[in-house]
Amino acid sequence: MIILRDLSIFWSMLHVVFLFVVLFRTRLTRKKTIAAAYAGMGILMLMNGIILVVYGIDVLGKIFLLTCSIPSFIFLYLISADKRFRFLLTFCLADTTCLWLMAVTNLMDYFLGGGKYVLMFISRMVVFPLVEYLAWRYLRKPYHELQASVEKGWGVFAGMTMLYYLLLTVAVQFPTNIINRPEDVFLCILILVLMLFNYATIFTSLYRQLLLFRKQRSERILQEQRNMLKAQLENQQRIRRMKHDMKGHTVTLTGLLRAGKNEEALAYLKGVEKNMDALEGQFCANPYINAVFVQYSGRLEELGAKSVLDIQAGEEELPYMDLCQILSNGLENACDALEALDAEKREIFVHMKYNRNYLTIRIKNRCRDELFVEKGKIPVTEKSGHDHGFGLATVQEAVGRLGGDMLCYTEEGYFILEVMVSLQSLRNRMEM
Repeated sequence: MIILRDLSIFWSMLHVVFLFVVLFRTRLTRKKTIAAAYAGMGILMLMNGIILVVYGIDVLGKIFLLTCSIPSFIFLYLISADKRFRFLLTFCLADTTCLWLMAVTNLMDYFLGGGKYVLMFISRMVVFPLVEYLAWRYLRKPYHELQASVEKGWGVFAGMTMLYYLLLTVAVQFPTNIINRPEDVFLCILILVLMLFNYATIFTSLYRQLLLFRKQRSERILQEQRNMLKAQLENQQRIRRMKHDMKGHTVTLTGLLRAGKNEEALAYLKGVEKNMDALEGQFCANPYINAVFVQYSGRLEELGAKSVLDIQAGEEELPYMDLCQILSNGLENACDALEALDAEKREIFVHMKYNRNYLTIRIKNRCRDELFVEKGKIPVTEKSGHDHGFGLATVQEAVGRLGGDMLCYTEEGYFILEVMVSLQSLRNRMEM
């Protein structure tokens, strides 16, 4: 029956990788991730399998940390998109969960199966795929959302899971396997039960952070919609006022022309043109996108910022809801950053135009000199410090819905947000 024990151990080791792949965010493509994970982990499994067959479970249990845990940590860290504590939490979470299941099934086989490894083998064959399905079905999406939206606060949770990983390893394997130490079984069971409450606390805290993030995002979207509607209403009122004024201008011009005062009529027209320029606020033909630019151009004027708004798109039909979210969040972050600077340093350049088969949006604004954002990373928000961050997650979601790409980074004292969406993706979005 030893073969059943060994096969169940191999099965468990394989599913450690499965569970980790379900939870972590890779920086490689899906195919490359799968190939790299199972090539690298396959070598480790083979090496540990040889140790198991040659030296037995007791020896493997004592050196497992060195022969599998640490090498797999280094390998998976290299292909992970998340670093530091976020990666550490995910790694320890997958490893500790699998160790917990192995310990429980081991004790079940000892007490209920007579130590013949049949119950251990059957239970592990069932429970590992079940746990992975539950993780994929209920945990993966919110966990990824939380990793993408929250930058801080992972250290405490990562430290807790790492300590429990070490505690469980020691309790189950040192100085020998737990089934060879009946006097320590009750202590081991207490540790296993305590881990359930510990993980319940971790997931509850993470879930509350996720709910807080979603609430803040919803409030921000509602504020954007409110600003859009307010700007659109102001546009409509401006247009109605202009239509009313045009009637008076028409009467005056008609009188001047009938009296043969052509020079006076021309001078009057120039005055009307000057007044029209003073009422400018038409950045593009799309009323919704235009409303966003009107709203934030007014705020930039209040800040006394030097602004260049180069808008060469919007005459055609566009998926304005997603584009308005991108522009509103990008401009809101820019205004927050500019507000924290001295007045003479406030600069922003906004470009929205077509580049071959793509619609490109580029927002470049001055920021704090010490702010550094690496390309491909989304900075965390610090509203008290007026840093970039929170709205960029919403921008990324909107860009994703459009099938486009987003990039943000700092360069020579400027924060730059670049968005590129193919025209075909825009057309497809309009047809939905």
